Amino acid sequence: MEPDLFTAAAEERQSKDPAASPLAVRMRPRTLDEVVGQQHLLRPGSPLRRLVGEGAGGPAGASSVLLWGPPGTGKTTLAYVVSRATDKRFVELSAITAGVKEVRAVIDGARRSSGAYGKDTVLFLDEIHRFSKAQQDSLLPAVENRWITLIAATTENPYFSVISPLLSRSLLLTLEPLTDEDVRGLLRRAVADERGLAGALTLPEDAEGHLLRIAGGDARRALTALEAGAGAASAKGEEAVTLATLEEAVDRAAVTYDRDGDQHYDVASALIKSIRGSDVDAALHYLARMIEAGEDPRFIARRLMISASEDIGLADPTALSTAVAAAQAVAMIGFPEARITLSQATIALALAPKSNAAYTAIDAALADVRAGHAGPVPAHLRDGHYGGASKLGHGQGYQYPHDLPGGVAAQQYAPDAVHGKRYYEPTRYGTEARYAEVADRVRARLRGENP
Repeated sequence: MEPDLFTAAAEERQSKDPAASPLAVRMRPRTLDEVVGQQHLLRPGSPLRRLVGEGAGGPAGASSVLLWGPPGTGKTTLAYVVSRATDKRFVELSAITAGVKEVRAVIDGARRSSGAYGKDTVLFLDEIHRFSKAQQDSLLPAVENRWITLIAATTENPYFSVISPLLSRSLLLTLEPLTDEDVRGLLRRAVADERGLAGALTLPEDAEGHLLRIAGGDARRALTALEAGAGAASAKGEEAVTLATLEEAVDRAAVTYDRDGDQHYDVASALIKSIRGSDVDAALHYLARMIEAGEDPRFIARRLMISASEDIGLADPTALSTAVAAAQAVAMIGFPEARITLSQATIALALAPKSNAAYTAIDAALADVRAGHAGPVPAHLRDGHYGGASKLGHGQGYQYPHDLPGGVAAQQYAPDAVHGKRYYEPTRYGTEARYAEVADRVRARLRGENP
């Protein structure tokens, strides 16, 4: 049996008994106007609107579309809506389970359907990044000859995970993570809509808030959890999906954590102070609380980058590189996988040697500047490259360090007001011990001494 026949059979079952389908499937938008979030893709005249034949210019004419975004942001939904809006056969495959054989079967079926019935086919290929180069190559003839309209979805950067020939023939649409308000609107629609709970149950505010934390911007996860809670509430004869019933149904305790309140800052502060105190286990605990509460992973990554410079600095210069790399990875992959990256960075920072010397150094220098201890730049350091500079004495007497043994010239660099002032006081921990020795030797040579 061809894959598209499986899809047709599933749609027939759903039409006969809609309640048999998962809530996330029943609530799948039928038009672009029902899609939550992604407003940058849904504005009038956008490529997606034109793809379904809306607006001036008609269909965009792309033979392939790549949807790139985190899980649960609506990639499958958009493919389904495009299929409905263009009245095309809709075939869904997953790159996890399908291979070249299944793809070719869909392409052959699409060619027969187009020839015999004049009906084109939309092939939605989920997780295309899991296809090898050879498997992706097998799609090219069908895309180039427009035997199918390919809509492929990926959670990974397509510039790294999709072959160039396919990428160049595709309209790339980037989906953004859903906001809490996006998911909230979807939940409320699911509670009231005839396709959802049809108003049979209510959803109290605390239970709704817990669903938002569970979802973490993933619409599918939110609806799946709501369905589990609604089923448990109905079984108990309750009229509302209470927080207690929801916790029991999804086996996930509500974390007392308000991302806009004190708990947000208290837990974030505890995470950083645990890293500063080198308590790796406590740091992981607070990290887990932030993740479970639905904290934005980018916020956590930013805090780790600050900690790497504020609390570790030159005691381990690689700490900042680790934190920056973690932030970049988090931005690319999102939750749930980003939890591993954040854990790795948190452990590395917590166990690194500590120094706040970079932090105290810049604050001490800023304090002097703000107090008015600045003064003119020494004449020999001023710019001497413009006409008339030499007459002002600018640049005269400057010693070029590269021409001197050891690469250090015994000359004054700081203004008179702060000459001899020491801002950087390195620790003797970790790698900074080496920097401390270097700083001592250089300062001596600047004073004209020869240690």
